[in-house]
Amino acid sequence: MNREETEIVLRGLGQTADENFDLFEIALICALHEDPSRDLAPARALAQEAAERLQAHLAGGRIAEALAESLAGDLGLDGDLINYEHPANADLISVAQRRKGLPVALGIFYIAAARRCGLQVFGVDFPGHFLLRVEAADGPVAIDPFSQGRIVLPSELTARALQAGLTPGVGDRLEALMTPVRDRGVAIRLENNIFARAVGRGDFPRAERSALRRALIDPGDHRPWIDVAAAREGQGALAGALQALAMAQTLDGAAAIAARAARERMRLKLN
Repeated sequence: MNREETEIVLRGLGQTADENFDLFEIALICALHEDPSRDLAPARALAQEAAERLQAHLAGGRIAEALAESLAGDLGLDGDLINYEHPANADLISVAQRRKGLPVALGIFYIAAARRCGLQVFGVDFPGHFLLRVEAADGPVAIDPFSQGRIVLPSELTARALQAGLTPGVGDRLEALMTPVRDRGVAIRLENNIFARAVGRGDFPRAERSALRRALIDPGDHRPWIDVAAAREGQGALAGALQALAMAQTLDGAAAIAARAARERMRLKLN
């Protein structure tokens, strides 16, 4: 597929209802959109092998431990502590090749393997660090895919929440901290990581592609189009930025004032 064809696929996948949202496949197509010359087969094979190894480990242990043993122990999936900001860490195809990545990218492999084994594992939009919620027989358990799938104790969850700036009243509410995020939100968080890093490096073409993927993944949200506009403005493509802002206004009236102000500012640049 070329990039335009991947956008057609993403648009179709993004329009599915939340209960039919295929997180792994969508994240994989997002990676292909970034570089359509690559082969998806190795990443798909890794997800399947992870599921098979997980199924084998489940026979002799608890769910959280089995996840860590199969994905981190057997397959070597781990956080990239040395080159944390590297763009490859947020790209599912690259993560499958390097066996290293950001928490959310690694977490998608954990979720894919778990779901294929009939397990309930969800992403947790934890402040400052993506975690996974594993539904076990004796209650939910938090694990960290960036740290070889180790279990995160409740006391550590509270400490992390307070360090991230949450007030003590919120930071002590473990059930709130462990609230599962919808799969679409996991995919969006991954793309937000890509967008932020691209903007930080001044790589506005990559930032535009990432923001566009968010728009396709969540077609009812106006905010990705504002980011598309900002990335296009960074490239000097002011007419394209105006088109993106017009899309934002169409999708959400609440965005109208900010988008209209930005459009007027760019019109002045055009004149």
